[in-house]
Amino acid sequence: MQLTGTQFTRTAAVFGNDISTLPDFPAEIRAPAGSLPGVSGFQISFSSSTIHTPGDQPDVLVAMNPAALKTNVGDLPAGGALIVNKDAFTQQNLNKAAYTSNPLTDGSLKDFALFEVPISTLNERSLDGLDMTSKQKDLTKNFFALGLMFWLYERSMEPTIQWVNTKFGARPVVAEANKRALRAGYAFGETTEAFHTHYRVRPAKLEPGTYRNITGNEATALGFLTASRLADRELFYGSYPITPASEILHQLSGYKTFGVKTFQAEDEIAAIGAAIGASYGGALALTASSGPGIALKTEAMGLAVMVELPLVVVDVQRAGPSTGMPTKNEQADLLQVMFGRNSDSPLPVVAPATPGECFDLAIEACRLALKYMTPVVYLSDAFLATGSEPWRIPATADMPRIGVKNASDPTTFRPYERDPETLARPWAVPGTAGLEHRIGGLEKADVTGNVSYDPDNHHQMQLYRQAKVAGIARDIPPLEVFGPERGDLLILGWGSTFGAIRSAAELLAADGAAVAHAHMRHLNPFPANTEAVLRSYRRVLIPEVNLGQLLMLVRARYLIDAVGYDKVRGKPFRIGEIVDEARRLLAQDA
Repeated sequence: MQLTGTQFTRTAAVFGNDISTLPDFPAEIRAPAGSLPGVSGFQISFSSSTIHTPGDQPDVLVAMNPAALKTNVGDLPAGGALIVNKDAFTQQNLNKAAYTSNPLTDGSLKDFALFEVPISTLNERSLDGLDMTSKQKDLTKNFFALGLMFWLYERSMEPTIQWVNTKFGARPVVAEANKRALRAGYAFGETTEAFHTHYRVRPAKLEPGTYRNITGNEATALGFLTASRLADRELFYGSYPITPASEILHQLSGYKTFGVKTFQAEDEIAAIGAAIGASYGGALALTASSGPGIALKTEAMGLAVMVELPLVVVDVQRAGPSTGMPTKNEQADLLQVMFGRNSDSPLPVVAPATPGECFDLAIEACRLALKYMTPVVYLSDAFLATGSEPWRIPATADMPRIGVKNASDPTTFRPYERDPETLARPWAVPGTAGLEHRIGGLEKADVTGNVSYDPDNHHQMQLYRQAKVAGIARDIPPLEVFGPERGDLLILGWGSTFGAIRSAAELLAADGAAVAHAHMRHLNPFPANTEAVLRSYRRVLIPEVNLGQLLMLVRARYLIDAVGYDKVRGKPFRIGEIVDEARRLLAQDA
């Protein structure tokens, strides 16, 4: 199903639509076929105008078996089109989905435009003559459904046929089967009298340029690669596989010709330890994980704070705690990355808002790490990581270089003598004659870097480390506001809540409400104008896919009576949910 959704997305991108996707796949590696835990879904919204989310409710739901129907039918609005593979509604499959009666015949689907299509039968018939077993033929039925969707929305089959030829070029029977299934689904749409309407979605008016469809993890990998080129540094990526961060490792491992070194470590601690070592050796060093792995990396993150070396720690958040729901979305690691280390050990935190923006914030994380000689946390999440959108490919020649200075003069080198503007210490690459110095987790003496147990020195070094991170506020963009600069309500967000909040703000503004939206990309430190922005509105609403973590930080820092709106269901916010909550707050003040 993920492959089918990806191919429809790719075709819509080639056509020029604006796109937003929400893959939803099971956490179980081998969940029983037809069971509720094994349901895999893919939601796509495509449009001739700008869109920010995969949509609250689908206009069309394709259910390939009873479990898929039961899992997703609650999202389909009354009057929506429901296409089901009626061949899959056997008693055995109904039992797996915990149906006590057949929904195709018991009247429970009367509110929808129901289309019962014998997809399995028609698909197998289209593959007559191919040297394949019935089980092998059944694996292609999703492409029959894809062909039907291509007909319904007047999409060309050619991009998918080209992909099949490339993917299965060495397996001609498999390639032929998938192409036949695709064409059979399209032909069924053309010839059946069941569908009286099909739809044409024109290309969107996007900013001129060259575009590709990109997921957040792909954009993150490309951002890190670009940062290494802008800084003229070899890139080292040490990681241990974990959902949903593993794709970054997969992507970067394909860039060896660009000097990228990837290391799949035996565990999370080894991964960050190797990355710190690579940073000490002069590389742009990265490590990545999700919430459980970040917990294991915590001690080494404190070491990176103490030795003051550039390091980017990627946290692709998922539903927790512990193993939680590995493939479901959540943004609940903010307090962990802010405070989850012993002592006062501050570090910068950045968070992209869209899949395409992952590219820009990956570069920003590297810039801050290199300029300020500090570890930086890059907070993505499962929705951003696996979701996709059209991304305009930037011209790297137009991007500002990331200046990196290495100490080279032994007569002036002092390991912890700080830059007066950034408070960064010098970066001395091992092997440079005369620049030998002590490194490690013990407290360092100011300037000399020798081990020190002096109380006043420790106090001063703590102040330096805190001031270095706080000073970054002078070097980041101000918090931007979409909507009126003053008004009744500001909706403040961070991370992947961007699309739902922005869409909600647009709807509320269209109704005449004095509502604005601000979205934070820098979470530590906050942008310098944050308090001024917050105090420009009578009420502040903070929707989060956690139980109020940014809310806690905002209320504690600015003593502003912000209101939280929290949902932790493993799913992104719906636009309508935020609209309703905003209207509720506005009505209280009316």
